[in-house]
Amino acid sequence: MTRLRLPHPRLALGILATLGLAGALLWAAWITREITTDASPRIVTVRLAETIGKFVDEAARADAEPQAVQAASLAYLQAAEASVAEMGRDGRVVLVAEAVLAGAAEDATPELERRIAGKLQQEPRR
Repeated sequence: MTRLRLPHPRLALGILATLGLAGALLWAAWITREITTDASPRIVTVRLAETIGKFVDEAARADAEPQAVQAASLAYLQAAEASVAEMGRDGRVVLVAEAVLAGAAEDATPELERRIAGKLQQEPRR
């Protein structure tokens, strides 16, 4: 049986060793980055009392029957609760701004208000 003869076997072995070493170094760099990356959650605040207060003021000014106001209030509170829960699912810690005593955190109240409005618009009218 004839043997396959490579023109430069040492060169091929050197290239393979270099590629293997480069791959191992890239893998080690990636692992190091993943381990040392700070994966602490983002902390945001929402002005929940202010947001609910705006709704209560609008409901008080509305000329509607008490049952309609009660139904709208329940829908609003359910939408607010669901919106805060959704905001917390993507790795954020959501704190009520009125309860935060020290430190600065991103204010996510506008996002909360948009989410609540979106949920109320999706709700079927009775």
